[in-house]
This record gives sequence, structure tokens and C-alpha cells, in this order.
Amino acid sequence: MIVSRRWLEALLDRPLDGRETAERLTMHVAPVDAVVPLHQDLGDVVVARVLEVNKHPNADRLTLCLVDAGSAGGPVQVVCGARNVQAGKSYPYAPVGALLPGGVRLERKPIRGVESNGMLCSAKELGLGDDHAGILELDTAAPPGSRFVDVVPVADHQIVIDVPANRPDLLGHKGVARELAALLGATVKLPIIPTPTGGTARAGGDAALGGPRGAPSRRGGGTATAAVVDGVAVRLDDPEGAPRYMIAVIRGVKVGASPGWLAQRLAAIGQRPINNVVDATNYVLFEVNQPLHAFDLARLRRTRRS
Repeated sequence: MIVSRRWLEALLDRPLDGRETAERLTMHVAPVDAVVPLHQDLGDVVVARVLEVNKHPNADRLTLCLVDAGSAGGPVQVVCGARNVQAGKSYPYAPVGALLPGGVRLERKPIRGVESNGMLCSAKELGLGDDHAGILELDTAAPPGSRFVDVVPVADHQIVIDVPANRPDLLGHKGVARELAALLGATVKLPIIPTPTGGTARAGGDAALGGPRGAPSRRGGGTATAAVVDGVAVRLDDPEGAPRYMIAVIRGVKVGASPGWLAQRLAAIGQRPINNVVDATNYVLFEVNQPLHAFDLARLRRTRRS
């Protein structure tokens, strides 16, 4: 099981040291096979605000950006090949002399006859993803010159736990956090689920099939193996193999990219963010060890008609 140090910190509401946490878990809970540092090599990258974007005099696909990186010498000029950079917005900036992932050290050099001082960075150049088409735009009010890793919580540790067969509670961050809470005298604090105040999504109903709290079946006795939820018929074909199955219908969901914090949490444990719906189910699985799956209702209906 791979757990994220930052994820555990959020549940315990206190800072943790990766190596020390691994030692505590090994001594009192379960063996830790590895502690893998993540994105600890971004210490030279800072937040910068682009003041101006102008055309490069010698290249149609390049621009000249005047960048405020909070340095004493004032704004610097950076040659950039991405089309998404806009004046007034903030981006990660690697100054001259910075060491980037992969061992690349930046130098001041001319690009198509114009000197470039450092580089505005894409997610791929920072080792944070595969997107290199555009510079990574930062949604932050941090002043220019702030360390990138202090503003964007990507520096982390993967703690790889060898979970024994009799400890399934350790297959989620909540279970690991509870063990650490007992050792540290802390309290596990699951995030509050906010009540929707806007948007178009709505819960159309829910039901529980099987299990000790299932409703009486229509045949009398036992527990329900079928239900209709917001007009959707659901049947439990294997109540012995799945003794409890809970269903909810949510309408009006718009599939899109996950918020940054959610994508970062999943990436920190080696999961690839996909979209907001799939990522939400994976987040629940890895936090509370509760399998969850989302189905496209329209596709389920088409399958049934066929």
C-alpha cells in the first residue's frame, strides 16, 4: 500500500517527517518497504508574474515575456514558446542557475538572437505530468519570488507499507492515520463534506441492497435484492458474494478535469488522474478503503435496451 505523507498530514492536522513516520509504522504497525521522496528537486523554482508578452522579432512562434520573479535586479526577459502565457498571470519560473528534474541546469543564452534569462515551466518540465504544450498556470496570490514548493503542495513522500493479510484497515489513508494518531496522541479528522449551494447536479435518491439494514424483500423475509432508485431499477444478482451494495443516482454531473488538489493527492500515490468523476471514486477508495464506482446512466440504459 502506498500512502502519501501530505495526505496523512491533512488527516492528522499536523506536520510529519517521512522517515520518522516510516520508522514509527515499522516499529508499531506494519513493515515499511520504502520511503520515496517526490518532487524534492524543485527547490530552485519560484513563482513569477508575467508583466508583458511581446512578439519575438526573429521567430513567429516565440514570444518575449517580461517576468517579475521577485529578484532584487528587477524584471527579466524570458523567451517562451508556449501560446498560453498571458500578462498579469503567475507561472513557475526557473531562474538562471536553477537545477531542474533530470539534472538540467539552466544557463543564460540567446534564443534566435534574443537573450533569455531562465525559463517559464510546463508541468512536464517540472516532472508533474505529461503536458508540455503550455506553461503551468498558477492560481495563487503568492508574491513573485515565493518558492514554488511552498505555494503548490507537490513536495511529498510515498510511504510503501507491506500490509499483512489480517490488517485490511491499512489499505486506506484513514486506517494508517488512526494508527499514527494513537502513537502521536493526535486525532484523525476526516474532511467535512460540504452541502451543495449551487450548480446543476442533484441527488435523485439512494438505496441499500442486502446487508443487515436492507429493507424487507417483496417476497417476504430476508433483505431486498432489488430496488428502484429515481426511476432506475437495480438488482443484486449475487447477495452472497456482495452482501451489501449501496446505490445513489446523481443527475446533472458535468465531467471535466479534477481540481488541482485532488489530482495531486492521487498522483502522489502513483495514480493517474482521469476526470473529476473517476478521480472522486478513487479518492474515496484510497482515503477510507471503501470501493466506489461511478456508472454513466445513459450508457447503462442503452445497454439494457440492446
